Amino acid sequence: MRTLGAAGTALIRSFEKLELEAYLDQGHIPTIGWGHTGPEVALGQTCTVEQAGEWFVQDTQKAVNAVNASICVLLSPNQFDAVAAFTFNVGITAEGHSTLCKKVNTQDMAGAAAEFMKWVYVKGVRSAGLENRRAAERDLFLTP
Repeated sequence: MRTLGAAGTALIRSFEKLELEAYLDQGHIPTIGWGHTGPEVALGQTCTVEQAGEWFVQDTQKAVNAVNASICVLLSPNQFDAVAAFTFNVGITAEGHSTLCKKVNTQDMAGAAAEFMKWVYVKGVRSAGLENRRAAERDLFLTP
């Protein structure tokens, strides 16, 4: 069972600013902590740094578990961290059904790397923030 490394953790945290009060993200989803979402998150809600850290561990573990379940080939630590960071952001279902996942599983790593940049839209509108995030994930994926 693979785990999220320091590079993946740093990448996620570089794009998920710690917020101790819930806010609406680009997709208008209530979010708190280090990018934590869910039915229990509501605007006006607050959390402690410790709670945000606990959610981060739980949320990244869900992404890691999903990648471990959907990817059936051996990945380098950087490739794994990049796909886990991608999954943390786009969600477990989206990653599991993505062409990126399919290309990784057929060992088309160049094709998989190109797939990151297709995930840069929020409700049909191109997002500069997501372009930067996907470029960082792709770059980590391609780093030996």
